[in-house]
Amino acid sequence: MGSPVRVLAEATPATRDRYVDLLRVASLAAVVLGHWMMAAVTPDGVGNLLAVVPALQPLTWLLQVMPVFFFVGGFAHALSYRSLLRKRPEGSTDSVYAAFLRARLQRLLRPTMVFVLVWGAAALLIQLLGGGGGLTGVTLRLVTQPLWFIGIYLAMVAFTPPLLRLHERYGWGAFAGLAGAAAAVDVLRFAAGVPYVEFLNFAFVWLAVHQLGFLRADGRLGAGPALSALRRPALLAGGGLITAVALVAFGPYPLSMVGMPGEKVSNMAPPTLALLCHGLWLVGAVELLRAPAGRLLARPRAWRTVVAANGVAMTAFLWHLTAMLGVYGAMLALDVPLPEPATAAWWAQTPLRLAVAAALTAVLVAAFRTFERPAPTEGVQGHGPLAALGATLTLLGVLGLSMVGFAGLLEGRTARLIAIPVSAPAAVAMTLCGWLLVERAGRGR
Repeated sequence: MGSPVRVLAEATPATRDRYVDLLRVASLAAVVLGHWMMAAVTPDGVGNLLAVVPALQPLTWLLQVMPVFFFVGGFAHALSYRSLLRKRPEGSTDSVYAAFLRARLQRLLRPTMVFVLVWGAAALLIQLLGGGGGLTGVTLRLVTQPLWFIGIYLAMVAFTPPLLRLHERYGWGAFAGLAGAAAAVDVLRFAAGVPYVEFLNFAFVWLAVHQLGFLRADGRLGAGPALSALRRPALLAGGGLITAVALVAFGPYPLSMVGMPGEKVSNMAPPTLALLCHGLWLVGAVELLRAPAGRLLARPRAWRTVVAANGVAMTAFLWHLTAMLGVYGAMLALDVPLPEPATAAWWAQTPLRLAVAAALTAVLVAAFRTFERPAPTEGVQGHGPLAALGATLTLLGVLGLSMVGFAGLLEGRTARLIAIPVSAPAAVAMTLCGWLLVERAGRGR
């Protein structure tokens, strides 16, 4: 008997696209490393290295790889939904939508709910004991920020069936429609000064990137009557990069592809047309690397590494900020000197901080990895409207929690979500209720 990872790796069917699994792991790993590197912690608070050293901001054009993860999500969602449609009993009128939501969200929401409940209980205990100041208070506010990604991903899963139908009917036209809508939003925002319209691009920009995953699932990114398998990705990468550079150079868009403290315009929150073009060049670039990566993944050891990493990727993503801030907290408690960010002493200390953060993340993964294992599915039928309600509640709860954090629980601290003030307890309640509804709806009538 081999290890579970070895058994799973050896059982991989020949038809599986291993490169997609590599992209999923690599994109999350890049985000984790970027967060660890950007944190500029001093005894006075937590800053951003990119604000301390603006010359490093061009690196975000390589390290801001969330578009790749959402692109991979589109590919996986198309295959999953079509598979469920094929398995639906002949003549059945029950919707597969609920089963699709539950199947796609299990490995996402189970570890997320554990993270939310553990941190919620810890935050309440800390504040009841009179804590919550200094770095502890900052930690309670920051650890939930990566949950915005969970919220966006939820929306992508929820919109997959209608957008997949649009893709099957219009192909590249469906992507062009979403990209055009994103451009129109920025025109209304920057040229006409229309208030609040920019928030629509949370949908248009990320769903456009997601739509590229549908095109890849149908083999339409690297194939066509007039284009070779390499020319279309090259055009996508080159066109996206040139357009993004032009928008930043001549438009109102900042250089950084991640949010910066104090800036009036962010390419991330809400997303901009510049970020969409950045996503195009990244998608084109990773598609150009598909063949050499495929040869690498044909090696058993390399594939086993990817399989093992995929099994804990979401757990590591959820807890990586906890580990990083825990390292800094331990340094402060032990009176270990914290050099000024970006100084020679700070850079010299960086490898050790990263190594300890990685080790602590591994400990947290070992403690919570069991919740990332998917539960068995019961079938391909379910209650569609109930699932849609559950997904909506979970989406709003997760996004609200990413904004408000766990600091100020006892003071009733709130954040504004779509013009509605949301507190942490309310966000947790919405997330939990929504998840339970998705689980219930996906089990069928």
